[in-house]
Amino acid sequence: MRSYVQIDGVLYEKGVDMIPDRVQIMPEISPYRSMVTGEIITSRAKHREHLKRHGMVEIGNDSSLYAKPKPISAVSQTRKELLIAQVNAMTHEEFKAAGRRDLENLRWQTRQD
Repeated sequence: MRSYVQIDGVLYEKGVDMIPDRVQIMPEISPYRSMVTGEIITSRAKHREHLKRHGMVEIGNDSSLYAKPKPISAVSQTRKELLIAQVNAMTHEEFKAAGRRDLENLRWQTRQD
């Protein structure tokens, strides 16, 4: 028995590949700044070449390609607990001041002259 599906008033048989009646063309990508080198990437070809040159792989949201997290070592766990204890011992004002100081240090480190 055959079954059909109706798309835009036209019946198509299920399980039979439809031949598209038009070609779909992907638009060019918007220019973006590389997070690796800072250069401007303006086309798909340059994007692919940039990825290849720097040994990068575009993974999107495919979680099967993410590296598995490494187990936390005893030393790392102890350091994590120490940091949590230090933050918990801070007052709200001390915490805000530390955040402002770290942000200012980050601004100086990433400043482009």
